[in-house]
Amino acid sequence: MGKLICGDSTASSPVIPWRDPTATADDLVVVVDQTSSFPPLPPTAGSWENVPGLEDQQRRQLTRLYDKGVLWKHPKDDKNLNIIFTLLHGGEVDSDGNCLFTAARKSMGVETSARDLRMRTVRRFNEDLGSVVDQQMKGLIESAIRHMYSPDLKSGWGIHVVQEVKLLAKKEDRHALDSAIDELLNLGMQREMAAESIYKERCIAVDDGPSWAKYMSISGSPDDEYHIINLQYTEEGLLTVDENRDGRAAAFGDDIAIECLATEFKREIYVMQAHGSDAMVDEENCVFFLPHRPRSEICEPPFFLFMKGTGWCGAGADHYEPLIAHHSKLVSQEKVALVL
Repeated sequence: MGKLICGDSTASSPVIPWRDPTATADDLVVVVDQTSSFPPLPPTAGSWENVPGLEDQQRRQLTRLYDKGVLWKHPKDDKNLNIIFTLLHGGEVDSDGNCLFTAARKSMGVETSARDLRMRTVRRFNEDLGSVVDQQMKGLIESAIRHMYSPDLKSGWGIHVVQEVKLLAKKEDRHALDSAIDELLNLGMQREMAAESIYKERCIAVDDGPSWAKYMSISGSPDDEYHIINLQYTEEGLLTVDENRDGRAAAFGDDIAIECLATEFKREIYVMQAHGSDAMVDEENCVFFLPHRPRSEICEPPFFLFMKGTGWCGAGADHYEPLIAHHSKLVSQEKVALVL
């Protein structure tokens, strides 16, 4: 999973594999009382044994991780105050494209809606992008956006079997777009080819900062200004055209959105991925964390999200679920499962 943002943290996020840290038995961890930063345990939270869609190797490692806890150290904590968390699954969320924001609000325990979180994320992106004066940095951001949503279809086939191009159609323009497609159909063009031609000519490509902000604002609600058009390609050419006529498709949260969310709340976000046998990794390494750090100062402890891995293509899964972090008891550092 790639990640690109402004500032000194533009490098890709390091992958933190699940592992037992090496530490001395005397290296005790002080658990800091910051319970206001974390939500109460919801009724849907439970043990990993009850989480659907997991293989045995995933359950074993996730249960071991829960039993031992994870240790978080503030990157700039001069007092060396560390926190141990136990991580519980926070329940399932709808696979409607809004899962990042729905899961985030549950993980943080905030009252705001998923749509409001989405819009705060977009506003943060716009404000931060507007403050970037380094044109090379802006170019790197736009390159990352193009890679995700307007890829060069002449390359990338060694990694992907299917590549997607995202386009934005204004809701008020749908009738005009349909009329233009019908004109091409009357000339004998196939439906998919006609739709591809008109959409690529008249819709907005998601290939820079402003278009990313328009795209990420789409929650699949009647209040959306744009509809998402999705063109799927194989190496041989056009595969399908998803015209999203009911307007319910939402923009899935990406790594740029996660970092903007982290910056908005001044908290690190750790995405815990658990991969099954299709990922071709051994059991010991099937669970790992991807850190997303805010571009601003860190004022509160992190919150956590969960992804069930579905293999390595596309860097794993694409559906987020909440993790509920709770403070563990005083324990020696050598006994924790992971040092973040």
